[in-house]
Amino acid sequence: MTLQANARLAGFTYLFYIAVAFPQMTLESTVTKPEGIPAKLLAMAQHAGGLRLAVVLGILAAFSAIVLAVGLFGITRDVDRELSVLALSCRVGEGILGGFGTLGTLALLWLGTAVPAGTLDAAAAATLAPMVLRIGAWTPLIAAAFFAVGSTLFSTLLLRSRRIPVPLAWLGVIGSAVLVAGLPLQLAAVVKGPLTQLMWLPVAAFELVTGPWLLFKGVRVA
Repeated sequence: MTLQANARLAGFTYLFYIAVAFPQMTLESTVTKPEGIPAKLLAMAQHAGGLRLAVVLGILAAFSAIVLAVGLFGITRDVDRELSVLALSCRVGEGILGGFGTLGTLALLWLGTAVPAGTLDAAAAATLAPMVLRIGAWTPLIAAAFFAVGSTLFSTLLLRSRRIPVPLAWLGVIGSAVLVAGLPLQLAAVVKGPLTQLMWLPVAAFELVTGPWLLFKGVRVA
């Protein structure tokens, strides 16, 4: 593939990834938002169809991460091949962990439908639910840590190559580096509350601008 073809692949996948990942998170939040395990189990049963859709969207998001990694590698491999391979590996790891995370959604779906069907009693479901919910919360954070490192490396290579506007590349570097520092602290329960959402804003702005830029304008070629 040519440099510009890789750029357009990456640009399209940036936008497609966002388009499937956000609805997936919204659907999953409908069953984790209620307070208390009984209320969560009831929400799982009531939103079984939404959870099934979330599984499909989760698989699409996982493959999107891998395709995006390939596109960004195609843009940056001639800048520094070793760093580009490392960034590719991190983003592929993100995709694999994201696909694995759909197991948590499937487990929620099973818990939500097993009790009404009589294949699992309510007491057992109440015992299993906290573990499933906790694993479902941890896995995306670990995947996000791989994303943050890969995004930092790719953004650094884009900055060095000047293939996208310098201010935009700097936004990617800084926004991704914030996540590299913040996500481990979130996993360790040091960072909590609204800050865990706010630290995503710079990298979200970077991707929302970079996606259309790569798709419609491509990259600068020295």
